[in-house]
Amino acid sequence: MKRPFLAWRALCASALIAFVASAAAEPAPTAKLVPGQSQIGFVTKQMGVPVEGTFKTFDAQVAFDPRKPEGGSVALQIDVGSATLGLPQVDAELPKPAWFDTARFPKAIFQSSGIKAVGSGHYEIAGKLTIKGSAKYVVVPVEIVQSHGQSTATGSLTIQRLAFKIGDGEWTDTSMVGDDVQVRFKLVLIGLAPL
Repeated sequence: MKRPFLAWRALCASALIAFVASAAAEPAPTAKLVPGQSQIGFVTKQMGVPVEGTFKTFDAQVAFDPRKPEGGSVALQIDVGSATLGLPQVDAELPKPAWFDTARFPKAIFQSSGIKAVGSGHYEIAGKLTIKGSAKYVVVPVEIVQSHGQSTATGSLTIQRLAFKIGDGEWTDTSMVGDDVQVRFKLVLIGLAPL
């Protein structure tokens, strides 16, 4: 009688392990970006004066559970050809090789490699940022608030434009255009799990 019982117990244990493994491997729910309510902007300095710009076109794929962020992922693609400072003559220069070189590098891409909770609704998202063919490791602080079925993720980070070869030639002079660029974002999402 012991052998059938042991076999049954082993079968139940195997089924339980398989169930736990499949539950652990279940992908995090994917949230959908609301482009019309989302924004990505940047602030640089020209001859010491702050100048604000925006990217008009971008997309994001967000798949993580705010209560278990470690297993999630965030990917962001920005159409750098959509950058605007609101000045037609300046905007016409941005796609050129000295700046974004959009013919060769049409998108800036961020791909997360880790997400960590650092407080209620606050996260640090680490990953690789690639602009103009140059990739750098960055950590992005993000705050998420939820209301009326939507989640709003906001944050900012400062990058150095010369590390990404943005502004070659005469534009490497940081007294003309500052090296530091602050990137600010507000991403409105539908479908993110509750905080």
